[in-house]
Amino acid sequence: MHIKAIKNIWRTLFMIVMLLSMTTIGFAQSLSAFDRISQNRNFSASNYCIYPDTILQKQTPPPTGKHPFYISHYGRHGSRYLNNRKGYDVPLNILLKADSLDKLTPLGKHIMRQLQEIIADSEGRWGDLSELGKQQQKGIARRMMTRFPEVFEGKAHIDAKSTTSNRCILSMGSALQAMLARNPKLQIRMDASKHDMWYMNHQDKDLRDSMMTSAAEKAFDEYCAHREHNPRLMSLLFNDSVYVREHVDEIDLNYYLLKTALIQQNTRMGSKIDYLDIFSYEDIHQFWQKENAWWYFMYGPSLLNGGKQPYTQRYLLRQIIQEADSCIQLRKPGAQLRFGHETMILPLTCLMKINGFGFQTMNLEELEENGWWACLVFPMASNLQFIFYRNDYYDKNILVKVLLNEEEATLPLKSDIAPYYHWSDFRDYYLKILDAYESN
Repeated sequence: MHIKAIKNIWRTLFMIVMLLSMTTIGFAQSLSAFDRISQNRNFSASNYCIYPDTILQKQTPPPTGKHPFYISHYGRHGSRYLNNRKGYDVPLNILLKADSLDKLTPLGKHIMRQLQEIIADSEGRWGDLSELGKQQQKGIARRMMTRFPEVFEGKAHIDAKSTTSNRCILSMGSALQAMLARNPKLQIRMDASKHDMWYMNHQDKDLRDSMMTSAAEKAFDEYCAHREHNPRLMSLLFNDSVYVREHVDEIDLNYYLLKTALIQQNTRMGSKIDYLDIFSYEDIHQFWQKENAWWYFMYGPSLLNGGKQPYTQRYLLRQIIQEADSCIQLRKPGAQLRFGHETMILPLTCLMKINGFGFQTMNLEELEENGWWACLVFPMASNLQFIFYRNDYYDKNILVKVLLNEEEATLPLKSDIAPYYHWSDFRDYYLKILDAYESN
């Protein structure tokens, strides 16, 4: 069956699903993950999601007299290529072997050729920042300057740091390039050194070793068991069901073929391939569910492995607080920009319980319904911005607002002026959390 015909079938099924949803739950309710995927399949790509093209949320005006004077930031690198060949080699080798035995359908041969084209495009660029990734960082930087011009006026100081990863260094460079184009007077200092990796990209061996406990592994396997197989896909790609049963790793092929299709939205190949169309919305939703559960175990506050994984970013959070305490003593502190990875952004968001991401459960089925969707936290170029406000240099009642991917976030703190929070409340709350963990 031709890909276009398959695409038309799934488009028809999608319209049926949407009509049913209109009659049963109405448009007034917020969209479910399946609804979001049905509107845009790329939403399911987990940490391969691209950054939103436009930020639509309007900013809540600050309390009277307060204005932004300092920004502290931690951001993920922009869109990148796949880190290594494995994701492509697994499905390609399965298809190549089947093709040598004349076991592929015409569609299977088509998919095999597209994989070869993708590999040729990615060769020598494994893990590299793509052109889209550079544009994402420039756009974020421009919007930051537009929204908070007071921070970047005149000879404002910008202290930028990156991990030693090339894609992070280039992300930093792209953002600073955009800032300098808007204000050539900026005083910029940038660095990318192992000296700062202890908090910029901390890897906690003890916590990492406890990520997948026996209880967590069992729960994850049970959760994935009915979400891994795709016999319909096998019938589309292969012309011999006996061969599939005896020689094809169906789970690996289904997983890697879909994963490699989804990451192409980050590269120039996204507009040149069409094999994402062979997957149904249910296939893609199940992939999203498995990825979401995996990230919850590995970097979220899962009770099945002790709920402590977010503390991998305790050094980063403490550094953000300490540097802010120092910078707010200055008349014009400017901005501190940090460029790293999603493995920092997600646990930091969970540690701070931003937007409810401190949610803890023993039941993975509860993640989706409670809004624990990792893809909302760490798309490519994801970022946390801490915006500080005061009346003037002598104002001691400093406020802070947190933006997650440039949208106002909620914190687990009482505030009479949310989404603004009193800095004294913010620092006391989080330092107590950090102190309690480190004293154990």
